[in-house]
Amino acid sequence: MTDPAVVRKRLIHRRVTLGLQAILAIGFALSVVQGNWLNCVLIAGIILLTLFPILLKRRLDVFIPPEFELAAILFIFMTLFLGEIHGYYFRFAWWDKLLHTGSGFLLGILGFLLVYVLNEDENVDLNMNPRFVALFSLAFSVSIGAFWEIFEFAMDVTFKLNMQKTGLVDTMWDLIVDTAGASAVAAMGYAYLRGKKGSFLESWMGSFIESNPRLFRRGDR
Repeated sequence: MTDPAVVRKRLIHRRVTLGLQAILAIGFALSVVQGNWLNCVLIAGIILLTLFPILLKRRLDVFIPPEFELAAILFIFMTLFLGEIHGYYFRFAWWDKLLHTGSGFLLGILGFLLVYVLNEDENVDLNMNPRFVALFSLAFSVSIGAFWEIFEFAMDVTFKLNMQKTGLVDTMWDLIVDTAGASAVAAMGYAYLRGKKGSFLESWMGSFIESNPRLFRRGDR
């Protein structure tokens, strides 16, 4: 039977998620009234991105726990809605670095989950040690961060945009904070696999395993 505290926490996560989606819907409606069609398209795309966990569950039968869903939606909200549409990247000099740190963090969790599921699948002949799993999550996150910087450079050169802002300095700081976020997850992932308790990652992993028992040989670790 599910712990009432867990149910309450998931209910809070769900309400916050719905609140963010409601703000996006209001922003879309205001853009329609103002005739700002570019913003309409952008916000519609953002709303579709926030529905991705539902599509993932229906198409692949993978349930995304509320903790993961809220973190992803909050990141999308801060990056695209506040950052791009409402200009937070220009209002606050630290906004870009905050979100790059967050992206390194979230991508590190995704990388950790991917290799953890493979390591636990009895149909896959792998038995990776905690150091490798942690290193993979770090490399996965930093690699995607590097590809994103290449994308920004290509967009700036091709379409004369200003995604890199201060050029090399911006790129290097982005990669540094990406790595910092990913390193934090790698360290927590390593500690989790070594049986050490206390990090939020332990709770998140427990929630994911409980929600997707078919992905694992056993219900707990």
